[in-house]
Amino acid sequence: MPFDRLNDVVLHHRADGPKGAPVLVLINSLGTDDRIWDDVVTRLAGDFRIIRYDKRGHGLSEVLPAPYRMADHSADLAALLDHHGIARALVVGLSIGGQIALGLAAETPERLAGLVLMDTAHKIGDADSWNARIAAIAKDGIAAIGDQILSRWFTPAFRRPDNAAFTGYSNMLLNSPVEGYLGSCAALRDADHTETARNLAVPTLCMVGDQDGSTPPELVKQCAGLIGGARFEIVAGAGHLPCIEQPEATAKLIADFAGEVFGKDASR
Repeated sequence: MPFDRLNDVVLHHRADGPKGAPVLVLINSLGTDDRIWDDVVTRLAGDFRIIRYDKRGHGLSEVLPAPYRMADHSADLAALLDHHGIARALVVGLSIGGQIALGLAAETPERLAGLVLMDTAHKIGDADSWNARIAAIAKDGIAAIGDQILSRWFTPAFRRPDNAAFTGYSNMLLNSPVEGYLGSCAALRDADHTETARNLAVPTLCMVGDQDGSTPPELVKQCAGLIGGARFEIVAGAGHLPCIEQPEATAKLIADFAGEVFGKDASR
């Protein structure tokens, strides 16, 4: 369970898969940690070197005082790549993870072999909605809006009281460090990567759960439309976290796209 101080913050990170294989970097969403990728990693680790981590303020990583900037998150990602000696990678970003990946693309596009933007967009929400969420959580904690968030994360079929996985992932959200959650809400509020998306020049796959209530398919399709040559795929039977509800379909989309990207990239 590695911990290292990178970009002046202690990050929890891990690596799976064979050294020397093409590298995937997985970035989790707001209010989650690296465990949301477990069922995807088990399907991909035989063919790829997979790096995942808890972003600042989440999981087992250090919680710094809010607010955060998206540039802070992207600099953390760059420092993590440096730590692992990775010159280029296919970065898979879920929700805020996609914004973090776009931030890296804006600063150092040469580090990206490609992008998978999962249930994310160039701009997520507006200042009023994020400020309202920040105020509600600062007053009454994440539980105050937990049901609302979970209804956007997961399909009704998954949100069954008898589904142990739903209970577990609900606890992941509700037990998230409040300061870290609020810090990243501020980063999302202030981030706008519209121009980054328009200027993106790396192979990109945009994918989304068909029942995503946080970044609906129409928004993700709009993001894909800004990116020259981007592919757009919908994952059936999934909400905002396809890696949890549909790990097999999610892993296949990533693996097929990675095969195309690295098949054309002899420098990997």
